[in-house]
Amino acid sequence: MTTLTVVMIGGLVVIISLLVIRLQASETPLPAEIALPEGVKAEAVTLGSDWIAVVSQDNRILIFDRGTGDLRQEVQIKD
Repeated sequence: MTTLTVVMIGGLVVIISLLVIRLQASETPLPAEIALPEGVKAEAVTLGSDWIAVVSQDNRILIFDRGTGDLRQEVQIKD
């Protein structure tokens, strides 16, 4: 094996190790479920460090607490 091959294999092992460590890092847990208001259908979801945002089909952004799933804030999107 050449030196370059050894260095590349070592680098690949380091990158895979860092990914595994990062993916196993403990974050704020997700609630078992989030109860959307009656008639609301989710179009997109995004996660923050302590919140979950749901964009609805009726042009609203609903911000939920990531730990409890409680609705924190509702923002109406102007057309």
